[in-house]
Amino acid sequence: MDRKQLMRNTGTFLLFGGPSIIAFTAVVVIPFILGLYLTFTNWDVRTADSTLIGFSNYVEVFKDKVFLGQLWFTLKYVFFTVIIANAAAFFIALTLTGGGKGEQWLRTGFFTPNLIGGIVLGYLWQTLFSQVMPYLGEKYGWAWFETSWLTNTDTAFWALVITTSWQLIGYLMIIYIAGFSGVPNDVLEAASIDGANRTAIIRRIMLPLTVPAIVICIFISVSRSFLTYDINLALTKGGPFNSTELATYHIVQKAFLSNQYGVGQAEAVVLFAVVAIIALTQSYLLKKLEVES
Repeated sequence: MDRKQLMRNTGTFLLFGGPSIIAFTAVVVIPFILGLYLTFTNWDVRTADSTLIGFSNYVEVFKDKVFLGQLWFTLKYVFFTVIIANAAAFFIALTLTGGGKGEQWLRTGFFTPNLIGGIVLGYLWQTLFSQVMPYLGEKYGWAWFETSWLTNTDTAFWALVITTSWQLIGYLMIIYIAGFSGVPNDVLEAASIDGANRTAIIRRIMLPLTVPAIVICIFISVSRSFLTYDINLALTKGGPFNSTELATYHIVQKAFLSNQYGVGQAEAVVLFAVVAIIALTQSYLLKKLEVES
């Protein structure tokens, strides 16, 4: 490649890729590096004064039993949210790829919750759990719904899981539908001719051939569940008795309300490391299934 061609290719790349690189650097790279630096300081938000204190903030993080407890609570919340959201999205997508009437309308309906902001979604479900469900429970004698789910430590957890799953299902459904669309029809027809029933076709053919979609969906649901804040704020505000405070909720409280920005930022870095390890591990393990299939 001559010099003129190299310059032309470089110019084309900068023309089309330059704005995206600049935006990514300004919005992601620089804040991440600055945030990482602040974990080694005792920066005061009010005065903007800071001094380097080494790893003291990280020591405080691992001494903070409240944060560690909320991190464990977050892991449990993510586990159930990922399972429920992906299982529901998978079977809804499977149902809506049969070529029946009204599929497009149903797909739109299931996808709509993903377009609703977390704050609005949280207040919507708060009304359902606090007013609508108790009213129906008293009227029809449904014991599970007679009291608000948000006032009980156990049911408040499931309220949080259900709300987040409801938001995620539509987005994951679209990815699963795209995965099912890539399964060759002749393979499905051959399996049917050979006498395979619906369950066998799903287990032996659909699942192995849609592993790429499954990898993407689990990665997205894991990362989005770990970073849930707005739904937590609007739905439960960490209650009752701080029993539903997710790690992100605690980090914001620590950094901006307690003015311990260095410790809060260190907690955010620890949470980032946990998310990265879990997401990359599940991607690696599922990718091995993809290769084997």
